[in-house]
Amino acid sequence: MDEATLLKKLRWRCRRGMRELDQLFERYLDRQWATAPTHERDVFLRLLDCEDDKLWRWFMGYEVCPDAELTVLIARIRALPA
Repeated sequence: MDEATLLKKLRWRCRRGMRELDQLFERYLDRQWATAPTHERDVFLRLLDCEDDKLWRWFMGYEVCPDAELTVLIARIRALPA
């Protein structure tokens, strides 16, 4: 699959129905995805597989994600400027 097609599919997967999550994921795709190493891309794909309610709690800081790799990426995404 070429990069453009993959990016379109990822944008669709990033649509969570919660504006805040949508914006965070879109920001990562726009600013980090293209230069992210393969391992980080894999972690991002795992993050997209998580349930929305868990993602919300993790990103908003109400709960700590039990997965250390996801926790690091969540912190990076949250730190991206708006």
